[in-house]
Amino acid sequence: MLTAVIPTIFMTVIGVVLVVTGAKTVAMVGGILVLAFCAMALAGYTLGTIFVTRGASVAAIQNEFLSSVSHEVRTPLTSIRMFIETLREGRVTDPAETQRCLTIVHQELGRLDGLVGKLSTLSRIESRHMAFERRLVPVSEIVAEALVALDALRLGAEIDLRVDVQADLVVRGDGAALSQAVANLLANAWKYTPATGKQISVKATSDAAHVIIEVADNGPGVAAHERETIFEKFQRGSAAGRGAVGTGLGLSVVRAIVAAHNGKADVRADTHGGATFRIVLPRARAEIAA
Repeated sequence: MLTAVIPTIFMTVIGVVLVVTGAKTVAMVGGILVLAFCAMALAGYTLGTIFVTRGASVAAIQNEFLSSVSHEVRTPLTSIRMFIETLREGRVTDPAETQRCLTIVHQELGRLDGLVGKLSTLSRIESRHMAFERRLVPVSEIVAEALVALDALRLGAEIDLRVDVQADLVVRGDGAALSQAVANLLANAWKYTPATGKQISVKATSDAAHVIIEVADNGPGVAAHERETIFEKFQRGSAAGRGAVGTGLGLSVVRAIVAAHNGKADVRADTHGGATFRIVLPRARAEIAA
């Protein structure tokens, strides 16, 4: 770096001297030309440094992303291979144990399928190849479809579920995608609440210009320094260390879907414990006029 900058600075000094002390027109013109050349050289050097640094940063992000993907894919594949080899070599003879191995294989395949699906969704959203519908959608329908997904997840398990949706709320967007975003928040709440005594609430309210959908739970909450990072790809909060299974992509999908609808997604700490995730969307003009 210094080998490129020092000669340029030296030539700049010479150019200044020629312009200031040059009594003849030739000397002044020469000094101006030298200064112009040095200015172009410094500008080129600066721009080159910026682009190289930015390229290096992009490469580092890409490498980190690929490393994360590889890790997330390798984990279920390793588990699947281990159990298949166990069954193939006949090391398990008890029918109940065989069924347990097959159940784990099925769960890991589901996890792998979910990972691929979320990666595909994120890729299409971020590359803008995913076309969202733009129609008026009642918020009650969005919440209702998300609750159906929660019912499939909990399989009849006990839960203190509270739903409070303000009447006549409408947003403009893709109902299926927005339902998926709310369903992801509900799935997170289900995973991170205690096995017994689960409490989850869904509330939809509004102000003059926005519709706010909130999903609150009685889980361990989210630390203040993690409230932004958990929305990044493959990032999971410290609560994930408690044994909750996940890929670290669910909240990334939520934020991507909401951002595509000109909204925002965030999380706030609950004063009584747990966390409250929010989706804030613009109110539809037709709804405001009504």
